[in-house]
This record gives sequence, structure tokens and C-alpha cells, in this order.
Amino acid sequence: MEFRCFLCFWVCFCFLLGFGVPRLSVADRQGFLSLSCGGSSSFVDASNISWIPDSTYVSSGNVTMVNFIEEGGSSSQIPLRFFLESQEGRQCYRLPVQNASLVLVRPRFIYKNYDGLNKPPSFWVSLGTASAANINLTSSDPWVEEFIWPVNKDTLPFCLHSILDGGNPVISQLEVRPLPGGAYTSSSWEFSNKSLRKRFRINCGYSGGPLRYPLDPYDRIWDADQKFSPAQLSSGFNNQLPLNLSNIQESPPAAVLQSARVLARKNILSYNFQLDKTGDYYAVLYFGGILPVSPSFDILANGDVVRSNYTVKSSEVSVLFFIRKGITSLNITLRNVSFYPLMNAIEIYESVDIPLECSTTTVSALQVIQQYTDLDFGWQDDPCSPTWWKHVGCEGSIVTSLVLSDMNLRAISPTFGDLLDLKTLDLHNTSLAGEIQNLASLQELETLNLSFNKLTSFGSDFSTLVSLQILDLQNNSLEGPVPDSLGSLKNLHLLNLENNKLRGTLPQSLNKESLEVRTSGNLCLSFSSRCTDLSENPSLQTPEVTVFTPKHRHGHSRKAVLVGTIAGALCALLVITVAVFMYKRRKEDEVPSSSRTLTEIRNWNAAKIFSYKEIKVATNNFKDVIGHGSFGSVYLGKLPDGKLVAVKVRFDRTQLGADSFINEVYLLSQVRHQNLVSLEGFCCESKQQILVYEYLPGGSLADNLYGSNSKRVTLNWARRLKIAVDAAKGLDYLHNGSNPRIIHRDVKCSNILLDMEMNAKVPHTDVSHVTTVVKGTAGYLDPEYFSTQQLTEKSDVYSFGVVLLELICGREPLSHSGSPDSYNLAKPYLQAGTFEVVDKSLKGSFDVESMRKVGSIAASSVERDASQRPTMGEVLAELKEAYSIQLAYLASQAGHMRISSAESPVH
Repeated sequence: MEFRCFLCFWVCFCFLLGFGVPRLSVADRQGFLSLSCGGSSSFVDASNISWIPDSTYVSSGNVTMVNFIEEGGSSSQIPLRFFLESQEGRQCYRLPVQNASLVLVRPRFIYKNYDGLNKPPSFWVSLGTASAANINLTSSDPWVEEFIWPVNKDTLPFCLHSILDGGNPVISQLEVRPLPGGAYTSSSWEFSNKSLRKRFRINCGYSGGPLRYPLDPYDRIWDADQKFSPAQLSSGFNNQLPLNLSNIQESPPAAVLQSARVLARKNILSYNFQLDKTGDYYAVLYFGGILPVSPSFDILANGDVVRSNYTVKSSEVSVLFFIRKGITSLNITLRNVSFYPLMNAIEIYESVDIPLECSTTTVSALQVIQQYTDLDFGWQDDPCSPTWWKHVGCEGSIVTSLVLSDMNLRAISPTFGDLLDLKTLDLHNTSLAGEIQNLASLQELETLNLSFNKLTSFGSDFSTLVSLQILDLQNNSLEGPVPDSLGSLKNLHLLNLENNKLRGTLPQSLNKESLEVRTSGNLCLSFSSRCTDLSENPSLQTPEVTVFTPKHRHGHSRKAVLVGTIAGALCALLVITVAVFMYKRRKEDEVPSSSRTLTEIRNWNAAKIFSYKEIKVATNNFKDVIGHGSFGSVYLGKLPDGKLVAVKVRFDRTQLGADSFINEVYLLSQVRHQNLVSLEGFCCESKQQILVYEYLPGGSLADNLYGSNSKRVTLNWARRLKIAVDAAKGLDYLHNGSNPRIIHRDVKCSNILLDMEMNAKVPHTDVSHVTTVVKGTAGYLDPEYFSTQQLTEKSDVYSFGVVLLELICGREPLSHSGSPDSYNLAKPYLQAGTFEVVDKSLKGSFDVESMRKVGSIAASSVERDASQRPTMGEVLAELKEAYSIQLAYLASQAGHMRISSAESPVH
């Protein structure tokens, strides 16, 4: 009674002082997306929210209408979309989430026996890479979920997944609402590979039903608390006292904070929440000072003190976060210390793990492979999460298996070499022909199935496949001897060579108990020496001598046989002698040629010749791997004078003989420019082909722009422009300054390297002038290549244009799905001269004209039609001008600021 009198007095006091209901500003609905799933027309609801059909955002499913009785008792027909259980794969919505770092996603699922079967479905849904929730419409129909999700891309996939005998997944509404950046983050919890699934959101002390938009500008739904609170110990209280919300990032609605559950006696106030499964739960408690006193109280969770002597100051708002792990129920208690403990609102969320995304290199490689096959595997979003792509197997976020059997591949493209984590590769019956190649970098590979193809040559990749256990090459057209390199594979336990055209002696290193070798169906293949001659000179066979024995003249028969035998033996001996002489003559011609070439290189004085022993010492026996590629691995080395180098060990030796390799070294040594990584030397001995380059300790542009060890705080706009100018200089030299001209073929952020002063250099991948061989990465690859099968200087311009887009946006290529030219989602903004896509960290620090100039040259560089793209020289000229404009802008902004030498004007 005493407490109620006090409340009445306080309400009257507030009224007399003139405190009225605060004006609630209607939120800007920009960013709201409200989809009527299965709907055919747009409409505006009673809350003035616009709803649109969902057909633009989903490409599958059937639609129907269902009778639905609203809470007020009125009946209506509403649309819904259902996905047949027999449909394979994910049935996904692509939700645009631009210009938001955190979003609320709220789907609504309704069955209501639309199909007349009285079998409510069960299924599960995913967001991004995460399995978000299980939906069981048998237990609740309709069913509403709500997620708070961190955003790191412009599109968020929301997918429905059928389960065995679960029925057809259904959905009736899907809403997306942007939330304030930084909300729901605390010292005990943050959106680091995690998200939130709403379990409860209650408005304490309020009995008027759910509260949402426009009172909550972010359209969160706040439910009344009657079923959670022991009414005999506490009372509801409502007051319109203005509150200071400026320090609360979650921006709870004032209408929620102006009501509270207040403890009337010196006792406790408790809320009990039953959770549907064991998990980690995150609680958010809101306290608004709507009383003229400042109460203090202890806050307990499941009996443990979360905060002691917590004080709520009058007219102020505070929020408390805590997490409880491995629980199935949650009790929140306020224990009185002084005055009147109160609770204004509570949110409880289940913590949902977001699996790591697969590496962009792997995703790009798989999508390029899909383009080569001319088949649509339905490969979208992430290969490993929430479910595996068709033909793909994963361990966590790593692709470890690829099965593409019974398809028309024709060749193993270099892109397969980018799948560095593969353990299983099955390409049987895929029309492969020619040489086995482009697999040297797959050092984790355990099972390789290339059977039932038309392969003719082993190549030389096998020596590097150190983890290989099973190699199936049966039913091909492999010819010649089996290479010794297979014997060096210590883990190999099954080698199937059946039904080929092999001949010769098997290497003795394969003759061991731990290895099963299958050889039936070949011309002549065994561990014995009976096939030696045939294997060494397969085109020369011992002449067969036919002896005719007449029926009469028996006295001369023995002599005829003897003469024929001797003649045959002499003939065979003559043929073998000639073959051996020609073989030795050829060897004598080869050795002096290589020796003469090495001598010439010493005379050039362009590249140091290292011995293999020196290389092993410099790399500490190849200890530190700093890079991988289809060529093999790159190791960190240190020369005797202390200089650090990058040692590139080539494993794919099949494309280069000794003379060709020396010729490559000669050409590389001639290509010298301050913005190209320089060749320090090479090694060509012990069957090794090794190139030694200068080492650049600043890492790649990708590392510095958005890598795991990001240094992007140092990459202001001027610094980014300087890097772009440096890289463009190097590429322009390859196109126009070197003789012959060179097409780089693999321009991307990870191939632009930085020294300690952040000067940029471009590594030339090789000096091949074969324009039909693609080395590019998906997202950077010229879209014209897929029709012309040719690469040109304009292909490098296209790739560099994508790099410029990354420098502007501060992120990786903006999409990894669709046709190659759809990677450039920033292009329309840049062409329009607007800067919505510019990296947020650059806002307010760049000259508009400088940014516009770079945006324009980037947009023109990624034109689909190569003839519409500028030359690299023209790109360089525009970048120099943009850089000078930015430096002038900085000088005017900073007055007498001294510009560092790393950012000096470019001439």
C-alpha cells in the first residue's frame, strides 16, 4: 500500500511539472526489406511498412494461398512459398544488406494444412555459412524466428533445407532490418564468428501486447512480461519521464524504457526462462531511471552474482550484458539493496556459431573449374558451409575432396593446382588426354583417380605428391617406362597401372611388401629385365627369322637353319650397334649445349648460378614455406651476405627442358625494372629447376588491405594510390618496355608485393608468350577469355581494374558467383560518380576529384569488351594525375605538413 501511494504521488508530481509523452520520431525506413513470400503484388500494412513480392530474391519454389485466422479472429488468405522435398540442394533467398554492418532477419513460416495432407513439415534454415535453426511446424504453426547477424558482404544467403521425410519447407514472410553498428557487443561477447538467435525479448511491466515499429525504429518486437514475472512480489509502473539514451548503442525504444517491473517490498524480483535446448545464451538487461530515487540491487543469474550493488540513476539509462554457457534454463533475479529495484526490458539470445568461410583462392579455383566444364553444379556461396557443394567434400572450412567423374574435362587445367588442401581428387572417365600435369602443388593429396581416360604420358608431377597413398591410372593409353619418381612416394600402397601401353622394367623402388602394383593388360611390364631392350628402344625389335624346311633334300636342312640363325643374329647385332651409337652421339651433343649455355650466362653477369647445396643451406633445408602455386613452393632463404631471398622451386618440369629453362633464365634476367621483383639467380642441377628472387618483407597488397594480419590502418588513399602507380609502372614496362613484350596473365592483389617502405613491385609469373594458357584467378580473369581462349595486354588491364576496385572498396572482389563480369558490382556507382562503395575507413580523407578519376579508370578497365578498355600506359597516366591531386589536397588540408618520401609526387 505504501509503495502504491508513492507511485501515485510520483505520477501526479510528473504531470504537474509538465512531463508529457516524449515525441517519438518516426524512423527512416531506408534499408527495410519486407518480402511477401509467394505474393504477386506489393502492399502497405497498418504500420506503414511496404511489402513486395519475393520473386526477385529467390529462383525456385512453388506458390499457393492459405487460409489464416489472425489474432483478432478475422480470417484472410495469405500467400506462401513451398519447396518440394525432392528438390536437391539449398533453396536460397539472396538478401541485399548493403550499407549495414548488423542486420535483423525475421522469417515467418506457416503451414495451416495448405496441401490438405495434415502433415506439418520439419526442415532447417541457414544464414550465410551457419545452420541457424530447426523449424518444426508440428509444434507451432505459425513459427517465427529472429536473428541478429553480422554483415561482411553485400548479399546474405538465407536458405531452407529439407530433411528426410520432413515434408516440403514453407515460408510466408521474410524481413530484413538494419541495426545500429556496434549494437549488442560487450566485453563478454562480440560478433566474432558468432551471431544471435532471439529466444525472448520482453517489455517489463507492460501489459498492452507486443510493441514494435514505429515505436521501435528498428522494428524489433517486444512482448509483455506477464507470464514470466511473479506478480505478487512486483508491480508494473509506467512513466513518461524523459530519458537520456545517447550512450546506449542498442537504441531501445523510449516506450519500452518508460515501463518497468518494480520490486515493492524488500525481497527479490525474478524472471524464469525455459530454453528449448542446451546452449550458450546471451542476456541483455535494460534499466531506465524512471523513479525519483536511485535504487541499488544485486543481479544474479542462476544463483550466481553477475553484478553486486548495481545502481540505476534517475533519468539515465544503462544496459548490462552477460553470457551463460551450457544451460537449458535461465533465472534472472534482482536482490534488493536499497530503495526499489526495477527492470525495464530483457533480451535473451542463443549464441549461434558462424563457420569460417572457405578461402577465396579455393572458391575462385572451383568456380573457374565449373566454367571450364560448361556445367552448372549449383555452386554458390560457400563450398563447405552450411552444406557441402555437389562433388565437393570438406573438413571444416577446407575443401579436401573433389569428385568430377564422368564429365568432359579433356585436360587438367592449372586451376586444379590452386586446391592445395585436396586429399582426394577423382577425375576418372573425364576424357583427359595427353600428359598428366598441373598437380605438382597438391602435396596433401592422398587418393588420385585418373582411370578410364586417354592419358598418354606420366609427366613429372608425381615426385612432389609426398602424401599420395592410392594412384589409379588403369584403362588409359600410357606409354613407355614407369617413372622412377613413383618409387620415391613412401606412403603409396596401391598403384594401378592395368590396361595401358606400358613396357619396360618397373623401378625396383616399387618392389616392396607395403605396395601393391597392378600391371596386367600392358605390353610388357615387370620387375625383371626381360623388357629392358624393348623399353630402351621401343621402336626397334629383334628381327624374327623364318626357317622353311623342305619336304625333300634332308641333307641341306640343317645347313639352311644354321645359316638363317647366324644371319639373323648378325642383323640384330648390327641394328643394336647402330642404335647404341646414335644414342651416345645424341648425348654427346646435348651436354656441350647445356654447358655452353651456362658459360654464356656467366658472361652475361645477369643472374648468379647457385649450386643445389648452396640452395639447401640458404633455405635451411627448405624449412620456411612462404608461398605455394601450381609451379610448386616458395621458400624463405638467406644468402651468405645476409640478404633475404624468395626461393621458387619448380616442380612442373615437364614444360621446360634444360635448354628451355636456361632460356627462361636469360629472358628473366633481361626483364629488370624498379617495380618488378628482380631475379637474383637460379639453380639447374640435380634435376632441380630453382629461381631465386629478391624477398619483399612488406607482404602482399592483399595482406595489407584485408588480410588476417591487416595493416590497413596505414593504407590511406594516398598510400593506396602510390601502390597502384608502382604496380602500373611494372605492368606498363612488361607491356611496352621489355623486348619481347610480356603478358603477365595473373594480376591480382596477392601478386602485388611491398617492401619495408611500402613501395610496390610486381612478380612476373613467367615469361611465356603463349596467350592460350590461362593462369588467372576467378574474379580477375578477363571475361573475353571464355569466348576467345586468348589472353592479351587488355586482359592484364582488366585484372588491374579489379585491383583498383579493391583499393577503392577496401575489400575482395565483391561477388564470387555468376558470370566473370558480375564481379564488379562497384562499377555502376563509380560510373555515376557516386561514392557509396568507397571503403568506410577512407571517408573524409580523400579528394573527390582524385577518387572520381581513379573510379573512372577502374570502371573503364573492367569493360567486358576489351577494345573499350584503356592501355596500361593510359591507366598509369590517369593514376599519376589522381595521385598528384590527392597529395595537393593533403598539403592544403595540413598546411605545412611534410610529405614523406614514400608519398612524393610521381613523375
